[in-house]
Amino acid sequence: MDQKYYNISYAESPFGTLNQYMTRTYVWMFAGLLVTFATAIATVATGLIVPLYTTGLVFLLSIAELVLVGVLSARIEYLQPSTATTMFFVYAVLNGLNFGTYFIVYDLSTLILAFLVGTVYFGVMAFYGWRTDRDLTGWGPNLMAGLCAILLTSVVGMLIGFFSGTVFGIVDLAICAVSLVVFMLFTAYDTQKLKYYYAYFGGDAAMLHKSSIMGALALYLDYINIFLYVLRIFSRTRRDN
Repeated sequence: MDQKYYNISYAESPFGTLNQYMTRTYVWMFAGLLVTFATAIATVATGLIVPLYTTGLVFLLSIAELVLVGVLSARIEYLQPSTATTMFFVYAVLNGLNFGTYFIVYDLSTLILAFLVGTVYFGVMAFYGWRTDRDLTGWGPNLMAGLCAILLTSVVGMLIGFFSGTVFGIVDLAICAVSLVVFMLFTAYDTQKLKYYYAYFGGDAAMLHKSSIMGALALYLDYINIFLYVLRIFSRTRRDN
């Protein structure tokens, strides 16, 4: 693995040391998660969740989320750092509005347990990605292929009601487990990518800021998916028992 990111001094990087840069990225990520969960709770507490679903606005919000992620990914080099930051937190709010449904569908004990377990899984893989000297870049194509397979399976399952019966429930549980592993591996992969961002953008303060936001978004999505798949596994296991 290219080790040049260890050789960048504080003076050469406007974001300080590598550890300071990665810490800042995780602060962005956790701030985004806090905004999402706070928005979800507020949506339920105020009753806003009802009109969102009865009017179909939830689907428009989902489309808006996809558009925001697409714009951030495709136009990140041309956006102002403040614009990229604002878009990240707007995405967190939109996701929180959609997230409110989980506080209605699942009981609080299951949500808390999924949050704790998901945090442990995420933390272990993030620590591995941060500390390992193994080059994880080769994981990229396989992880993207796994993600495409997950999306395709999910779409097909929704279209044909594939997971409606007991047998298919077992299949659903297996798919959730595989998906969980994929996003845990993504966590390590995306964490290590921060090192390459830091090395590549060196003394460019604007790009370091924007790459930090993009890294935070990737890790945010990793955590959300880990949480949701853990939640589905717990819910499916309890229902089957």
